Amino acid sequence: MIYKRPFLAAGLIIVMLIAAISGLTMVSMKTGTETYLNLDEPVGSLVDHYSDEFGSSSIILIIEGEDLSSPGVLEYLDSLEEDFRDERYVDGVSSLASFLKSANDGVLPQSTAEINNILDNSGDALDSVLPSPILSLMYITLESGLSDDSQTGTVNMAESVLECSEPPAGVTITISGSPAFSVEMQEDMGSSTMSLIVLALLLMIIAMVFLFGHVRYRMLPVFTVFCGIILTFGVMGFAGIKISTVVVAAFPVLIGIGIDYGIQLHSRLDEEIRKTSSLKDAVFITVANSGPAVLLAMIATSLGFVALKLLAPAPMVGDFGTICIVGVICCYITALLIIPTFAVIFKYKPKKGELNALDSAESCQLEWKGCDDKPNVKKGSKGSFMEKYDILLGNLAAKIARHPVAVILVLLMVGIVGIQLDDRIIVDCDEDAMVSQTMPAKISMNKIESTIGSTSSITAYIKGDSIKDVDTLQWIDDFSNYVLNKQDEIIGVSSIVSVIKEYNNGVLPGNQQEIDAIWDEIPSDTINQYVSGNTETVIDFSMNDLSMPKTQSLINNLNDDLDWYGSHPGITVTFTGQMVMFSWMMEQISDSKNLMTYAGFLFILIYLLLVYRRFSAISPLVPIVIIVGWNSLIMYCLGLTYSLLTACLGAMTIGVACEYTILIMERYQEEKAKGGDMITSIQTAVQKIGTAITVSGLTTVLGFSALILASSPMIQNFGITTVMTVAFSLVGAIVVMPAVIALFEQFRTYVDKRKAGEAGVRL
Repeated sequence: MIYKRPFLAAGLIIVMLIAAISGLTMVSMKTGTETYLNLDEPVGSLVDHYSDEFGSSSIILIIEGEDLSSPGVLEYLDSLEEDFRDERYVDGVSSLASFLKSANDGVLPQSTAEINNILDNSGDALDSVLPSPILSLMYITLESGLSDDSQTGTVNMAESVLECSEPPAGVTITISGSPAFSVEMQEDMGSSTMSLIVLALLLMIIAMVFLFGHVRYRMLPVFTVFCGIILTFGVMGFAGIKISTVVVAAFPVLIGIGIDYGIQLHSRLDEEIRKTSSLKDAVFITVANSGPAVLLAMIATSLGFVALKLLAPAPMVGDFGTICIVGVICCYITALLIIPTFAVIFKYKPKKGELNALDSAESCQLEWKGCDDKPNVKKGSKGSFMEKYDILLGNLAAKIARHPVAVILVLLMVGIVGIQLDDRIIVDCDEDAMVSQTMPAKISMNKIESTIGSTSSITAYIKGDSIKDVDTLQWIDDFSNYVLNKQDEIIGVSSIVSVIKEYNNGVLPGNQQEIDAIWDEIPSDTINQYVSGNTETVIDFSMNDLSMPKTQSLINNLNDDLDWYGSHPGITVTFTGQMVMFSWMMEQISDSKNLMTYAGFLFILIYLLLVYRRFSAISPLVPIVIIVGWNSLIMYCLGLTYSLLTACLGAMTIGVACEYTILIMERYQEEKAKGGDMITSIQTAVQKIGTAITVSGLTTVLGFSALILASSPMIQNFGITTVMTVAFSLVGAIVVMPAVIALFEQFRTYVDKRKAGEAGVRL
């Protein structure tokens, strides 16, 4: 159809891409709890409920200047407070101005003497709004349970109010806080996505210039993968799939995998047209022979990502798997349609004076048939680097095929060492590793923490029949003191009990009447910070700034303390909050990383057995077992950690490496069907496929190296590991796969001889 109606095919491709561009405009970003936890699971639903009821976030304004307690600055802060209080979704505003007003009967002091007198008698309470003479903080508390879009709107509102205000000379204001951090992280993700895609494409273009110069139109595979990425974005937009922190890393991965489809089909087209000199036959053979082979490899790759989707430790990892599945399918479709269509329309002709080196190799049958190691090239060929590389691959494959057991044993032992070391690799899930440390919002958050101390906390969520009950409040007080005295990492406790004590001279009343009376005196805004209705309350345990592994250990200790201390009858206590969420994710990564790898193996094993219906079909998986071990070994040696992304490494390795090994196996079977012996067929398969996968593999390595230049440390580490994975996959296909094929063939020959011998004895 493509050969007879190439312009119709081109028109269909253009229509498909136009539709994809329309869908691309619908793609949006997402952050928040739903990207980390499944909301239908107990941990996720509790974190979500806690965020809705108690998790009111605050926009924090960092005010810096030489004299922040001067009357002029205080009047400016007071006017800002009034402006913010009138805005939608704002629950309250506090700053140095409101602090002074509350200490001066609701009136802002007008003289420097009055101001200094109040400040001198304020004690530690002043530190929250004026931690230093040159730095002050304003807290804009938002309503609980705001959506991401609403929080984004409030941040934009704050920026607009500040732009319209006129701060005193020498005063600068920076917007910070978790809502501002989330907004800037979304913007950073958007710019990072496009930067990484452009950089990956540029690096691949450089690779194609140097490695794929033996064919005409060497940039054609780059164009096909670019169209594949556009198509992927279009599908995402129409399907409503959003981009999160982890999903950003999927696109360089897709470019790296997708480029291989274009290179394989382009190389086969160039090879066939050299043989037949007929464009029609070359297009037909390319689509009919390489098309199904690449399709089988693409499905195997997709199954590796299916394991990620089904067993992902977090929703964003599942989204990563989904995008990779959609992306490899889109890249395959664009390569399969565009390359032959382009060839027909532009009447593709191979470069003159270039040789695929396969023809000379087939004619002389290489060294084991009496041919020397020098490339025997056709007249007009200059014996190019790629021709010499072809011959080198053939010689190497032949030697490996003659000694398969020794090769496999040596490489397998290295892989086993890596598998044994895998459990020693640290699992870390710190949110700081997900964003650039130079991002302005991150710098301002660090400034706040360095000024007022750690803002991290672990929350105990309490549900009971009556939170106001005196016995329940007494238990909260006793358990809070017990934890504070026992755990050195806990530096403070706040709850409704601490508020009641504040209103009762530091003492918790011992009877219900006194509690009810004091409760009525406390402002509702203050009560709502710790109590929801009459059945829910929280205890916030402030903690030192700890790494995630140490935080996880602290949470485990708190759970042990709760089990030992016991809860008051009629109430249930569960730890929740952001720190608990990340700790739980670390456990999920530890539990699921190997499970995803095993599932990927199982899916592809079943798939290969169903497709080929013989035991030797599992041969493409043997090199992958070794490669997975190599990955663990190099991660351990380099001190890399498992994160949300690197936890995907095992399943992703299976998908990427399986593509290369399946293509080698497919070509071996094609050559064997032509009547070649085992050694010749292995040599020819590795030569013809090995050069193409070397080009695509090195191009993919350069594409993945774009991840190393990402602003996010987590994506940088993922870039390092994926570069190693592709390099190992290349070695596995070229070095290990010939040995595996030879070993399986020898085993099959042995079994056939045994069967023939037994049949002869019976006869």
